[in-house]
Amino acid sequence: MDLSAADLVVAGIAGFLAGGVNAVAGGGTLISFPALVALGVPAVNANITNTVALCPGYFGAAWSQRTALAPQRPRLPWLMSVAAVGGLIGSIVLVFTSDAAFRFIVPFFILAACALLAAQDRLRRWLRRSHPDGARPVGAAAAAPVTVTTPPPLSLIVAVFFGAIYGGFFGAGLGIMLLAVMGIVLDDSLTELNALKSALALVINLTAALFFVFSGKVEWAAAAVMAVTSLVGGAAGGRVATRLKPNVLRVAVIIFGVAVAVKFWV
Repeated sequence: MDLSAADLVVAGIAGFLAGGVNAVAGGGTLISFPALVALGVPAVNANITNTVALCPGYFGAAWSQRTALAPQRPRLPWLMSVAAVGGLIGSIVLVFTSDAAFRFIVPFFILAACALLAAQDRLRRWLRRSHPDGARPVGAAAAAPVTVTTPPPLSLIVAVFFGAIYGGFFGAGLGIMLLAVMGIVLDDSLTELNALKSALALVINLTAALFFVFSGKVEWAAAAVMAVTSLVGGAAGGRVATRLKPNVLRVAVIIFGVAVAVKFWV
């Protein structure tokens, strides 16, 4: 379809805002995906175009948080590999999904991730009580920083794999999903987990985008404009994310996630 200059300006603004939101909390597709649908792009095509367009934004977010990502580097080869495979599987499923089924299923995934993240601390305490060996008592002083080992726990690999399938299928809430599952398995700070989330989201999104390039469903004019603006927005948002307090970041993630789900139901 042909988009006017005014349409491309709207798409560009949406891309900038989405890139920043994805860097801070995830859920930036709440802005960019509805904007594309409002411009007349069919739902599945809008999601595919959005995935391709926001790749630079994910890169900007990951690059701006590279300092916080440094402790995670021994995990990256393992997690990025499973993230790429999962992202490819999810993107293949999306191409063969109807608009009606797509609109129906997405809100449930997002709300489940929000609930998981909201209950993260309680789930951690439950896990420590279930596995007392090596765990500090609830309420005790914080332990020393966790030493990253290679390979990462199998539970983390499996969680990232299924999160990547979701991300390849639909980008909204990907950051929420990754933060939720990694926060349960790992004891790292939320700031470090957010940096790891940005790196994995980049791999998932890039893998899906490379597949979508050949799908014939990308609105290239909108994707080109949004790619540039999402890169700027992602870099700006990444700087903000490293300065936020963990509780503020968690609340922001949950708010964005619930808003995404409500937006789809409405």
